[in-house]
Amino acid sequence: MSQRMSVTGGAVSLLLIVMLAGCASGPKASSDAKIKQALALDTSTSVSSYVLGPTDVVSVSVWRNPELSITVPVRPDGMISVPLIGDVKASSKTPESLASDIKSGLGAYIREPQVSVVVTSMGSHEFVDRVRVTGAVRTPVSVPHQAGMTVLDLFLSAGAANEFASLNDAMLYRLLDKEVVVIPVRLGDILERGDIETNYSMRPGDILAVPERKF
Repeated sequence: MSQRMSVTGGAVSLLLIVMLAGCASGPKASSDAKIKQALALDTSTSVSSYVLGPTDVVSVSVWRNPELSITVPVRPDGMISVPLIGDVKASSKTPESLASDIKSGLGAYIREPQVSVVVTSMGSHEFVDRVRVTGAVRTPVSVPHQAGMTVLDLFLSAGAANEFASLNDAMLYRLLDKEVVVIPVRLGDILERGDIETNYSMRPGDILAVPERKF
């Protein structure tokens, strides 16, 4: 399974788990060890290298062969069409890997082709790179992740809490490999006391859930 498919599938699973948790008596925090590992993950990006997917647009350049150079979208079937060699699988590959495959295919027609692939539109990356806030907020939202974004930034983007929110019982859900780690967030302490200990940096794919008070 490709890295992109794994991350996207994990994001869907994470959404389902958060929805189910909202119907239960309340989620339990993960172990301290798991929380420490999850908080140690890089929060600047979701993947170490870009993996292509449908709706991405790539520019394929073949040195000294402008008639073979094209700019095309990755089709829903994951393929792109390249002059001389026809369909080439692009989905689930890095641009470097795709360039290598095209180079191998063109090698049957031209001598020592030099191929480069540049992503000009990252359509398939948008879902993976989003962060979400649900529950007792004024406007639950899903927004693009930005490096440096914190729990408080995301919370405020949702219009802050509604009148039923239990702020110190908020939870941050984060994927660690294939496991969902549940991290307590004390939004009340952040807002009312200026205690920013749990104002964690957001990672692409994170979900902040703010529960309602129990009456």
